[in-house]
Amino acid sequence: MAGWSYKDWQGIVYPPTLKSNARVAYLAQFFELIEINNSFYGHIKPAVAKEWCHMAAGVNPAFVFTAKLNRAFTHSPVAVIEATSAKTIRPAESDERDAKAGYDALAAEHMLGALLAQFPISFKCTDENRSYVEQLVRQFREYPLVLEIRHATWNQPEVLEWLQGLQIGLCNIDQPLLGRAVSPSSHATSNIGYIRLHGRNYKQWFAETNVRDRYDYLYSPQELAKWKDRTLQVAAKTETTYVVANNHNLGKAAVNALELISMIENRKVKAPATLVTHYPELASLNSD
Repeated sequence: MAGWSYKDWQGIVYPPTLKSNARVAYLAQFFELIEINNSFYGHIKPAVAKEWCHMAAGVNPAFVFTAKLNRAFTHSPVAVIEATSAKTIRPAESDERDAKAGYDALAAEHMLGALLAQFPISFKCTDENRSYVEQLVRQFREYPLVLEIRHATWNQPEVLEWLQGLQIGLCNIDQPLLGRAVSPSSHATSNIGYIRLHGRNYKQWFAETNVRDRYDYLYSPQELAKWKDRTLQVAAKTETTYVVANNHNLGKAAVNALELISMIENRKVKAPATLVTHYPELASLNSD
């Protein structure tokens, strides 16, 4: 799942009395991956990263994190009003050092599965932007890199070959197909496969009043079945494949993540009791 510090999860994903500093350990009982979302908005403090690792590993030794690259490297600082491109991305001199300090702390614990560089749909496939990606790869080569690009101009065979040459992964995404949005796929361009499910809330995708509404979407079993097939296709071409549910509003990501695990592994899954109460459809999948 993408992130875990959502106030609306209290009493739905988490028990009502669970303390915020116990959330990572709680989720590690049910999942083997969390994508760190707050690394996009700010730099991870190494001590905090180590604490997360120790809490998760103490519950689930197979647990790993992936982390989003800080937005200083992937977005214009005023991306709401300015298109993002190589010309408008302006990281500060300290950003690389501060970002790497957190990633290094995760890697030192052997719990950094991938580093996701997520670009907005305004970041189109141009020679200048491709050169910027190559520069970014040089900067962060020491980490297992995955690129998330949302504009359809990137969806061409020569781009896949280029990414394979750079040895970085391509994130396959599910999102509302508005404008030139990239379509669902099952690509693999490195030894890491990556899938992100953003939901299909067409009405609220560009909501400005409450960005949380953008991710208010619950996938149906039929919709998830198609992503089960794509996941297996990606996994057949990679060493490790990560699937991240980002439709986090009111715990829907947790519901769909558990359903997808059950589909892919053909087994019942352990689910949080509060989540089953709010989403009774999980009861038939619950192993408890």
